Amino acid sequence: MIVGAAAAELEIHGSRSLKEKRGVVRSICQRVRNRFSVSVAEVGGQGTWTRALLGFATVGNDAVVVRRVLDQVIDFVEGLGLAELVTSDVEILRLPHAVGLPDDDDDDADEDEDLDDDDADEDDDLDGDDDDEAPDGDEDDHGE
Repeated sequence: MIVGAAAAELEIHGSRSLKEKRGVVRSICQRVRNRFSVSVAEVGGQGTWTRALLGFATVGNDAVVVRRVLDQVIDFVEGLGLAELVTSDVEILRLPHAVGLPDDDDDDADEDEDLDDDDADEDDDLDGDDDDEAPDGDEDDHGE
């Protein structure tokens, strides 16, 4: 599972109150939700009139697609013209699958080969002799 997170720091010019700023932030968040399948929230700057830090998150099974979506979100926010994009950052995280769920890239043939390899290690001695024993049946002391 691929998790993508992005942050965008915005400067809201002309805002004279928290109420005005909240209106702009709400508008940006709603437009992003309507256009993209991402989660969005104001995650910083709540106490200032002109600054906001927005966080975006999405999940998928392809890191390239997840990153592309978040890059498009950042470009979209900047293109709205409601606020100036000061900085942005995108991070991609790969999380392991839950136990017992096969990866999409795995197929049954690979699993069978893995099992055969494990069995072959245990059954290398097909003639029945134990490799750890000397030919006369005594434990091999390897020269000790």
